[in-house]
Amino acid sequence: MSAIVKISTSLGDMKVRLYDETPKHRDNFLKLANEGFYNGLLFHRIIKGFMIQGGDPESKTAPKGKSLGAGDVGYTIDAEFVYPQLFHKKGALAAARTGDEVNPEKKSSGCQFYIVQGKKYSDSELNQMEKQMLMQAKNKRFNAMLRENADEVMRLRLARDQKGLMALQAKLIDELEKEFKGKKVKFTDEQREAYKTVGGTPFLDNDYTVFGEVIEGLEIIDEIAKVKTGRGDRPEDDLKMTVTVE
Repeated sequence: MSAIVKISTSLGDMKVRLYDETPKHRDNFLKLANEGFYNGLLFHRIIKGFMIQGGDPESKTAPKGKSLGAGDVGYTIDAEFVYPQLFHKKGALAAARTGDEVNPEKKSSGCQFYIVQGKKYSDSELNQMEKQMLMQAKNKRFNAMLRENADEVMRLRLARDQKGLMALQAKLIDELEKEFKGKKVKFTDEQREAYKTVGGTPFLDNDYTVFGEVIEGLEIIDEIAKVKTGRGDRPEDDLKMTVTVE
């Protein structure tokens, strides 16, 4: 039996099933919930049509207007991507994290999370997104190849060897094309159906760890997403949470 937690707010309650397929995130969330860590914290970042985010420990005593989102518990959690089985449909519970430039391993925050609202997509939009995601994957791989050859790039630059730099670039592009030959990014039938009918944020797939989903109270996400926000997407009126294990 999967673990169930209840996230209560003044706008209503959501019941969330934590996935057994992501045990590190599941166990950490349960530990914090049982300790009462989340009680009194805010949903501090809300973007309508995208997601609602909370779990910053600094939000418990933050004065109105203070920027939030940098608080943590002093540790991160290794990414647990179970893709495409677990994805960013509406109601998905996922871990927030710092950006790739400082966190190439995509490790999760030890406490901050978000719940997806997203939007519904048409088949043509999903088809276009598949192409964009493939291009992004190629760009990321090419940047990684540049990092792997950083010493050679620096040597050629110091020597002002433009011809050598162009030759290296051509070599890497050729390797990249061979590596990606025949590769496609395709949403599964389950993903496609969910993104068309309930919605979500497919562009976050396989980039942030999804470790649970709302099984009761999806409509509460919409109610929370409606609240008026100010600087930093923080609600103008504090929206506190209580998290209990069922």
